[in-house]
Amino acid sequence: MTNLIYSILGFIPLILGAYWLVDGAAAIAKRKNISNLVIGLTIVAFGTSSPELIVNILSAVSDNSGFSFGNAIGSNIINILIILGISAVIFPVIVKSSTIWIEIPLCFLSALVILVLANDVLLDYSSVSVLNRTDGIILIAFFIIFMYYSFFSMKKEDVEHDVRIKEYSTGKSIVMIITGIILLAGGGQVIVFFASKFAVDYGISERIIGLTVISFGTSLPELSTSIIAAFKKNVDISIGNIIGSNIFNTFLILGVSSTIRPISIEAGSNLDLLVNILATLLVFIFVFTRKGRMIDRIEGAVMIGIYVVYMVFVLM
Repeated sequence: MTNLIYSILGFIPLILGAYWLVDGAAAIAKRKNISNLVIGLTIVAFGTSSPELIVNILSAVSDNSGFSFGNAIGSNIINILIILGISAVIFPVIVKSSTIWIEIPLCFLSALVILVLANDVLLDYSSVSVLNRTDGIILIAFFIIFMYYSFFSMKKEDVEHDVRIKEYSTGKSIVMIITGIILLAGGGQVIVFFASKFAVDYGISERIIGLTVISFGTSLPELSTSIIAAFKKNVDISIGNIIGSNIFNTFLILGVSSTIRPISIEAGSNLDLLVNILATLLVFIFVFTRKGRMIDRIEGAVMIGIYVVYMVFVLM
């Protein structure tokens, strides 16, 4: 269990680095008068997804592909069923029209794309399913399209949403970004190294560790950011953070990881991919089940309950 404890301790510099990276980048973005919704969809999403990115890159380099897949898909599921669910329980999440008709469908598309690319056995009758480098390039291409959309939205979006972002000088912001990246790299290395030793010692699937311990740890920035936003009733940055992070996780993080080294898809992974699709679909459905296009407290509780059932099934 010592390896597991060391791995968990690695989340301290990893998460601290993510916060510094987000604060520094958000401060610079705010100085440039970038809207809060776009900050949520891009800078905050990238910063809060940086733990997943670092862990996945290091997992790919060290040939622990199970961590890469489990971490990315597990984080997506946690983002919606747990983080968005908890946010909605704290304060109903009102969803803007553009998020309903553009961001959520893009998130759903990302879930469908990864399901197709990760099913070589079913679709191509291959002996194994792998996310290869070609798949990675396809995912990165989708990510570029998403980034183009985000910056296009930035030009049209006004700055009516008041989200408190810490103000730092440009120099201090740059130092925070650089220090954050260093902490992210160090913490990520510790997590991957000791998590892989723990998996070998106890014969546990890398996919399971990725779906549980690693994805929970790397999702902490999204959790804290969204909960704080929910308490402050800043619903735009809350939903933007979650949807943006999921798109980042699928298109960028899995894209980069599989481009560095092909990711083998373990048996049972289709369950995770289907739950990933279901979670995104639930967001779209729940928006229209009540008046006001929102996800209310009851629906948030339903999301949390679905995750508990899914996790019990996976662990058993």
